[in-house]
This record gives sequence, structure tokens and C-alpha cells, in this order.
Amino acid sequence: MTVRADRFATLYVFRTLLRVIPAAGVRVPILMYHSISEGHGGNSRPYYQTTTAPKVFAEHMQFLREENYRVIGLGDVVKEIEGPAGGSAKCLVITFDDGFRDFYTQAFPVLSHYGFSATVFLPTAFINESGSRFKDSECLTWSQVRELHRAGTVFGSHTVSHPQLTTVKPIELEMEVRESKRVIEDKLGCPVESFAYPYAFPETDRTFKQRLRAILTEAGYSNGVSTIIGRAGKNGDTFFMKRLPVNSYDDPRLFRAKLEGAYDWLHMPQYLSKVIGGFRFKGKVPVREVQGHGQPG
Repeated sequence: MTVRADRFATLYVFRTLLRVIPAAGVRVPILMYHSISEGHGGNSRPYYQTTTAPKVFAEHMQFLREENYRVIGLGDVVKEIEGPAGGSAKCLVITFDDGFRDFYTQAFPVLSHYGFSATVFLPTAFINESGSRFKDSECLTWSQVRELHRAGTVFGSHTVSHPQLTTVKPIELEMEVRESKRVIEDKLGCPVESFAYPYAFPETDRTFKQRLRAILTEAGYSNGVSTIIGRAGKNGDTFFMKRLPVNSYDDPRLFRAKLEGAYDWLHMPQYLSKVIGGFRFKGKVPVREVQGHGQPG
């Protein structure tokens, strides 16, 4: 049986260290789900998987309820980490990337059962009334999106066509960011405040980050999330907040450890892999995406 290195280090090294040396400051976990379905999301290795089995997802939500976690929105994260009281204990955000239909059929009923809310990020080119497919999975329709919106689900932008944004022309970058927001606002009749970066976030490319942040600000976004591993903290960029990737292999012990911060250590090897990749690819983040070192968004 192959030992999963990230799980072993999280449970037996970094979780122990956290008990001895607690992390400074308030950290808010932002969970990053994709598809709530059976299967492996195109990769059978646990570390790379982007699907969460319905049974496992239900167990995660039950765990949050039993442990008295409070689910908040992305707009409340800054208040939590910068508030005068230093934030409240056990709050988190639940997010879903890619706008898959199984959010409607599998995730939302469970969320409703526990009284939890979530933010779903839509790649608008794949959201219509005919049930388009993206990554071999059926996507939400606008009718379903409107129904979910009325029931309290928050929707954010995940670009139009889900490209690797570091590879598109500047005019295309702006279109992907602005048009997706405009379409969702037109369909729902309410402001879209949140943006989720697709694919590995190029955190080592300062010029690109500054350009993207400026576009997001000008377009009217107020916050955003990335695929950088970790929990959101006071020193992070509110447009590119860290998240915790979750999938079917997050058993109760690993799920708890992630929420408590024992998985945050993976940001350093993730960052270093991008630095090395930057030299190898002349400043461009490789298109190859993996959970932990650039989770598909």
C-alpha cells in the first residue's frame, strides 16, 4: 500500500506542531469543492482528485454541524480576520468551482438540510438552458441557477470560458473577467462580488497579479479566491484568498486537520514548484494542474 505523503505529514507532523506552536492570528478556512459525484475527476490518484462522493460530502457537512462551525460568505472573511475581537472561532466558507449540475442535485439538498450556504463560481460559456457539458460533466442551467439563487446560494464569476488566464491576450483577459460578471448579473438581477481564478494561480508573477487585480477592481468585484493552498489570513490579498482543496479522500481525520490549519504547510512546496516552473517555462505557470500544487479551478 502506497503511503500518501501529504496526508502522513499533515496528520503526524504538522498537526502535532500546531498543538505546540499555534498559528498566529485568525485564519478562515475556505473549502474548495468541484464536483459532488462518484468517480475520480479524471485522475485516480487521491492527491489530484477533484470529485467528492455524495456520501463523503454529506459526512463533511455533518461534521461541520456537530463541531459547531458557522458558515459565512466571502464578503465576511475580511471582517472576521480584521475585526476588533480578532474574529470568531470556527467559521468557514464553502465554495464550488465550475458550476456543475451535481451541485443542484447532490450538494444543495445536503447544504439545505444543515442550514449552510455556499458560493458557486460559474464559467458562463457553459451555463445555458440546454445543459452544456464541461470537463465531461453536465453543468447547471440558468433556470437552476435562478432557483438556487432564490434559495440563498451565492454565485460568482469563474471567467467565461475557463482559460489559463496567463496565456490569453490582455483584451481577452479583460473580456473573460468583465463579461462573465455582466452575464451573471443580467441573469440574476443582483451584483456579482466574487471571482475565482481558474487553474493554478500564478502567485510568483507580480506583474500579472497587479494587472488582474486592477481589472477586477475596475470591473466592480470586491473579493476573490485562488487555488493557493491554505486558510485566509490578515496578510493575504482579498482578491486572491487561499483555499483548502477537498475531495473524496478527505476522511474525518484529514478533514479536521485541514480545517485546523495542519494542511497549510503545503503552500510552501506549492510556491516553490511555481518558482521552479517559472524558470523552466520562462515566467509562465505550466498548464498542468494538480491538487495541492495548482488545483484545477
